[in-house]
Amino acid sequence: MQLFAPAKINLSFKILRRREDGFHEIDTLMAPISLADELTIEPNDSGPEIAFSSDDPTLPAGEENLVVKAARRFFAEIGREPRVRITLRKKIPHGAGLGGGSSDAASTLLGLNQLHGVPLSPECLTSLAAEIGSDVPFFLNAGPARCRGRGEIVESVEALPRLSLLLLKPEFGVPTPWAYQQWRDSRELPGVDYAPQKIGEFVLENDLERPVFEKHLFLARMKSWLRDQPEVAAALLSGSGSTMFAVLRDGAATEGLAGRARRELDPELWIVPVTTP
Repeated sequence: MQLFAPAKINLSFKILRRREDGFHEIDTLMAPISLADELTIEPNDSGPEIAFSSDDPTLPAGEENLVVKAARRFFAEIGREPRVRITLRKKIPHGAGLGGGSSDAASTLLGLNQLHGVPLSPECLTSLAAEIGSDVPFFLNAGPARCRGRGEIVESVEALPRLSLLLLKPEFGVPTPWAYQQWRDSRELPGVDYAPQKIGEFVLENDLERPVFEKHLFLARMKSWLRDQPEVAAALLSGSGSTMFAVLRDGAATEGLAGRARRELDPELWIVPVTTP
C-alpha cells in the first residue's frame, strides 16, 4: 500500500491562552498543500515487529518517531501483535512548520486501518491521533479545517479558493515547543509588519511570528522582502516555521522570484512552488 502524506500551511494562527495542562489553547485555519511525503506499508514477513526505514538519515528511527508511535498505538488498540514494514520517503523538511511528522503519523493510522479491514471507527482514529500529537487529527481529513483546543478539535470548512504558493525555508529549523514557550514574553520587532493580511475572504496572521522573529531576524527580513516583491500578494510564517509561504498573484511566475530570493536572501534556501487543493 502506497500513501501520500500532505504537508500543511497555517493560514491563520491565534494563541488564546496557556492551559492548565501545559498546552496552549489555539484557533488556527489549516490547509493541506500539494507537497507530500510518500509511505509504503506492507506486511512484515520476517517477524512480529514494526520495521521502519526512511531515506532521511536525520530522522529518528526508533520509538520517538511518530510513524513508529502511530503504528504501535494502532496495534495496541486492535489487540494484535505488530507485524508491518513501513518505508518513508521524505519530501517535507522537518522543523519547518509544515506538519510533516504529524501527517506521516496520520497516514500510518489510515493505511494500517485499511490494511487490516477497517477495525477502527473514524472517532477511534481521531482519539488515537490526538494522543500522538496535536496536529495529527487534522491530517485524518482531506481538506482545510479550523482547529481548536490544542489542535485536536477539527472542524472542516468550505473549500478555500485555490492558492498558488511559494515555500521558502532556510537551512535551520524551529522547534515548535520552544516557540510556544517563548510566546507570552515575546515582543514585536520595530519595523516589522505583523498586521493581518487579507486574501479574499480570509485573513492571514500568525501569533508565533513574534517569538520566532525575535530569535531569527533572518525570517523577519525574509517576510519583509517577500511582501515587497511584485509577484507576492501576502507572506506569512507557517506554524512555528521556519518555512515562510508567499501567496502569489494570479499569473505570477515562480522562477524569477525564487532566483531573486536566492541571490538577495540566501543561496541555500529550500524553495518549492505548491498549491492548495
